[in-house]
Amino acid sequence: MRSVPERDAACAIAQAAAVVGDWWSLLLVRETARGHHRFDALQEELGISRKVLTERLAHLVEAGVLEKVPYQDRPVRHEYRLTESGRGLLPVLLSMQDWADRWIFGDGSLSGTADGTGAEARRVAALVGERLPRLELPGHRDGAPVDPVAGAAATVLFCYPATGSPGPLPEGWAGIPGTVGCTLENRLFRDAYDDFRAAGAEVHGVSTQRPDEQRVFAVEEGLPFTLLSDVDLRLAAALRLPTFRAGQLLRLKRVVLVLDRDRTVRHARFPVTDIPAAVAEALAEARRLAADGTGRAVTS
Repeated sequence: MRSVPERDAACAIAQAAAVVGDWWSLLLVRETARGHHRFDALQEELGISRKVLTERLAHLVEAGVLEKVPYQDRPVRHEYRLTESGRGLLPVLLSMQDWADRWIFGDGSLSGTADGTGAEARRVAALVGERLPRLELPGHRDGAPVDPVAGAAATVLFCYPATGSPGPLPEGWAGIPGTVGCTLENRLFRDAYDDFRAAGAEVHGVSTQRPDEQRVFAVEEGLPFTLLSDVDLRLAAALRLPTFRAGQLLRLKRVVLVLDRDRTVRHARFPVTDIPAAVAEALAEARRLAADGTGRAVTS
C-alpha cells in the first residue's frame, strides 16, 4: 500500500487517499459496483493497460477493498468483488458524482431535477440496454433484503427524493426544484397497481430513506407494493443514478425505470416533470414487454 508522510499518519483523509486516491482505483470501485467483475470486462470498460490494471487490482485486494473470488477451476480464474469495506466507499463515489453534477456539469444550484439535455439526463438515457447487477435492498415491511428486479415480465422502479411522512423534511425542502410530488407519485402508482399487475409487472418505489421511515408512509398510504431503501446507495452506484444532497443526506432524484426479467433496463425517464404522464408511460412500457409472455421487448 502507498505510504503517507509521517505528519499524516493520524489523518484519515490522507490514509484513505493512499488507498483510493488514484484515478484508476476509484474507477475500478465504480465498475465493480456496476457489475463488472472479471479482468477482461474491467479492461474493456476502462480502456486500461493490462499492466496497470493488474497493479491496481492487486493494490485494492491488498487494501481489503476488493476480494478475489474464483469462478473457474481449470485453469483457475478469478473475478473481483467489493468487500464490505469496498461497499463502504459507494457513498464517497456518489458524493463525488453529486459534486461534479452540481459544480462541473451544472451551475452550482441545488436541485432535485436536471436539464433534460444535460449530463445527468444523458447518463440516465444511456442506461437503456444496460443490465442491473444482482443486489438486494432492504424492503419496508420488515427490512429483509429484496431483489429490486422481480420475477415478473417487467419491473418498474420509480426513484424519488423523500416523502414528508414520517418527516421532518429538511428546511427549505419545498423550495428545491424537483422535490415536491413524492406522495403524489406513490399514490398514482398505488392507484394503477392493479393495472400493472394485470400487465404482468411488479412495482417498487425506491428512496434513500430508512426502511422504518418508509414503513410508516406505506402503512399510512395503503401501498400494495414494496418500498426499497437505498440508504447505502448500492442501487444508485450500480446505475450511477442522479442524486442531490439535502439535510446532509444524498437523495435520489426522480427517475422511472422499467426492466425486463433479464435485469435489462428497457425504459428510462429522467427528468420526470409530469408525474402522471410518467406513470402512464411506465404502464405502457410494461404492457409492451409483457406482450410476448417472456418479459423481453417485442420488436415487431
